[in-house]
Amino acid sequence: MHIGLRIFFGFFLIVGLAAFLTLRVFVQEVKPGVRQAMEDTLVDTAHVLAVLAADDLKSEHIADGAFARRLARLREDKVDANVWGMHKDAVGYRIYVTDERGIVRFDSGDAGTSATGATGADYSRWNDVYRTLRGQYGARSTRADPDDDASTVMHVAAPIRDDGRIIGVLTVAKPNVTMAPFIARSQRKILLNGLLLMGGAFAIGLACTLWLVHGLRRLQRYARAVAAGERAEMPLRGASELAELGRAVQGMRARLEDKQYVEHYIHTLTHEMKSPLAAIGGAAELLQEDMPAADRGRFAANIGRQAQRLEQMIRKLLALAALEQRQRLETRERVALLPLIGQLLQELEPRARQRELSLRLLPPAQPDPAVEGDPFLLRQALANLLENALDFAPAGSAVDISVEQAGATTAVRVADQGPGIPDYALPRLFERFYSLPRPGGQDKSTGLGLCFVREIATLHQGAIALANGARGGACATLTLPSA
Repeated sequence: MHIGLRIFFGFFLIVGLAAFLTLRVFVQEVKPGVRQAMEDTLVDTAHVLAVLAADDLKSEHIADGAFARRLARLREDKVDANVWGMHKDAVGYRIYVTDERGIVRFDSGDAGTSATGATGADYSRWNDVYRTLRGQYGARSTRADPDDDASTVMHVAAPIRDDGRIIGVLTVAKPNVTMAPFIARSQRKILLNGLLLMGGAFAIGLACTLWLVHGLRRLQRYARAVAAGERAEMPLRGASELAELGRAVQGMRARLEDKQYVEHYIHTLTHEMKSPLAAIGGAAELLQEDMPAADRGRFAANIGRQAQRLEQMIRKLLALAALEQRQRLETRERVALLPLIGQLLQELEPRARQRELSLRLLPPAQPDPAVEGDPFLLRQALANLLENALDFAPAGSAVDISVEQAGATTAVRVADQGPGIPDYALPRLFERFYSLPRPGGQDKSTGLGLCFVREIATLHQGAIALANGARGGACATLTLPSA
């Protein structure tokens, strides 16, 4: 299973289970909580009414005295109340009074009806009356219909006293069903809020999972690019654990690359230095012998050329090493190509004239082609391509430079009329120290120029390509992002 799904399901399972258990507890506690609150209210009501009924019970006028008349009038009065959105139109109490033997002496009947005829009945065995007569807290919950669990009625009793002696019991009864709408509404609200909570947890879990998976995927792509030897920038920023992991990978990569880089460059540099050092050593041995002045001058000149080649190789190798270690451009600005190419052509004009070559900048289709990048590096890349073309172009020919802008990219082409590139050399042109023989017996180059151009193109998110022209010669194409 994908790690994102594992994280998401694990998070949602924990939150969902916690929410489910919490909701279950809340829903299960609503009904007893409401009934406990109702019982507390009935206790207060019973004690208040017991005090009011004491005088009529003592005078044996509890059934027809002032207390009974006031309760009868209460049944006739209309009730119009809005209790938290629930409409109430009748008093829901039933009140009955028993004497000290538990015989019912007064019964108000069910709410909104006349007396039910319980007067004279023996309630001494009912828990509310039985316990209260003995000075205990008396209450009971009894079904009005033995077959209907929803018909339970709560009875709460209070003692009627005369000088501290219990002379009777007043019981207030209220059907539990009257509280059912409040219980149902509370349960609905709890369930609704619970579903909203779970929905919020789902959204938060999904967002956190996507954020984590997105960071892991970016880090994964970075690690793959590093493993493939590509130039890649660490994509994560900030102080998060993923960013710290990314920086650790970046540091490890830097140390490993530095070690490999040094080993590789020492190997290649020593390999390439063998030839000029051997030439210098051979010429130095010969100069120790007696020889004509012309030969001595020729060997001395050869030592100078090989030393110059070594110096040029080391200088270019250091520049290439510095360039390869860069992960991104430090300078990025709009670079107009025509002025830059024009300046390079002026600098290379003496060299071209010496070799009887002409440099031609073909007019572009766009009035002012420009690219985005580092002007210094772009100048070096174009200079390498032009110098390469001058080395291979035959005397009396021309080197053509053209600029073509197409949408988001701009291509600079440098074409010569030389012998072209052999098929065997095409796959190796961008290898370090690989160089083809120059026409006319010229010395081979260091073989680092095209590597240098490729690194500059990669830094600019561009590309460099070399191919044989349709009419002969070679054509180098440097493609860069347009400004």
